[in-house]
Amino acid sequence: MLKHRGFPSRLPGTDFQFTIRREAKGEVPELKERARYADRRPADRRADEGFMQALWEHFGDAPFERGNLDAGRLNWLFGREVVAAEDPFDPRSYEALLRIDVDKARASFPKAFR
Repeated sequence: MLKHRGFPSRLPGTDFQFTIRREAKGEVPELKERARYADRRPADRRADEGFMQALWEHFGDAPFERGNLDAGRLNWLFGREVVAAEDPFDPRSYEALLRIDVDKARASFPKAFR
């Protein structure tokens, strides 16, 4: 599993995790799209925005490997702002390539791109 050096491990001042320390002992957690409803807590929205900002600052519009990025946090963005960058895509692989859909990400999280 690739460890993204310099990527923030969590949203500063919170317990919202952005990366994991080690591989899963059993099955690798699957990446899948999770619905974001309008009534989500403001703290959850800030965590999504902070994660998108970290992704943008670290990777830009280039494809990147899933590596040690937290699947739980990625799932909130996956399928919309973060999409598969390879075909076929293995949602259970730490080596899976992803990329930011810049237009959708800018529309969803404009503050992350300032």
